[in-house]
Amino acid sequence: MDLSVKIGALRLRNPILAASGTFGYGLEFAHLVDLNRLGGLVTKGLSREPIEGAPAPRLCETPSGMLNAVGLQNVGVRAFVAEKLPELRKLDTAVIANVFGYTLEDYVEVLRVLEDAEGLAGYELNISCPNVKRGGMQFGSDPALVAEVVGAARRAALRRPLWVKLSPLVTNIGLIARAAEEAGADALTVANTYPAMAIDFRTGKSRLGSKTGGLSGPAIKPITLRLVWETRKATKTPILGLGGIETVEDVLDYLVVGASAVQVGTASFADPRVSERLVDTITKVLFDTKAFTLNEIRAKFLSENG
Repeated sequence: MDLSVKIGALRLRNPILAASGTFGYGLEFAHLVDLNRLGGLVTKGLSREPIEGAPAPRLCETPSGMLNAVGLQNVGVRAFVAEKLPELRKLDTAVIANVFGYTLEDYVEVLRVLEDAEGLAGYELNISCPNVKRGGMQFGSDPALVAEVVGAARRAALRRPLWVKLSPLVTNIGLIARAAEEAGADALTVANTYPAMAIDFRTGKSRLGSKTGGLSGPAIKPITLRLVWETRKATKTPILGLGGIETVEDVLDYLVVGASAVQVGTASFADPRVSERLVDTITKVLFDTKAFTLNEIRAKFLSENG
């Protein structure tokens, strides 16, 4: 069965990608996973300068999920290009660089550096960061801000596709999706983690080194499925679903509500090979449901329910 999918102009081997923030730069998993079997991998977020990240502990389990407060630790875009990208170039899979910043200039500079490098298939813009020049408002929380940052990124990223990773903390994700689409996004990743807390009542302190973290895992899947559905109704831009994916059934749920592909995140902490296992089993599950192509199930919920 042909499992390949098109995300704009980019064709992926299959619809299973490793998500940013849970798979390092990809190289850390190369001894455990055949990375070339994945549809692609999205690197951890890259910033203009190196970031040390948040204090430990950075992870804690919650019912049906996990909280993380890594603080976007990364080596910085220049060190990534010099130290990580040469090895990533050797892979026969799509490598997408996740990019973030705290000002428009940050995003543009990171993309400028990456544009001069070889070996990437595209970029994913994390717009859940606070805009320090606008009082800390998230770039992704307002359609005008989304249009501004995506437009600036689009003008800087001329060589490769630009995906935009949306924040779930919005009242109308359709408006945000359309703003990103009109500003030049080639695809939309739906969605980022949900701000949350975990407290130890005995000490009265956070179970993380930070006061809050991002909630991910199975707990958020029903919410994110709705966001993917609402995004699909609002825009024709390809969608990558992200949130609580552990099984092939989870993958297919996202495709049925309108995603073209998915990203696997938190499940990789429990089983680093989960993405590869999903690739192994998706064909069998499709045959069992009498579907012989991915197109037979994609957006089926919309076609049957509107």
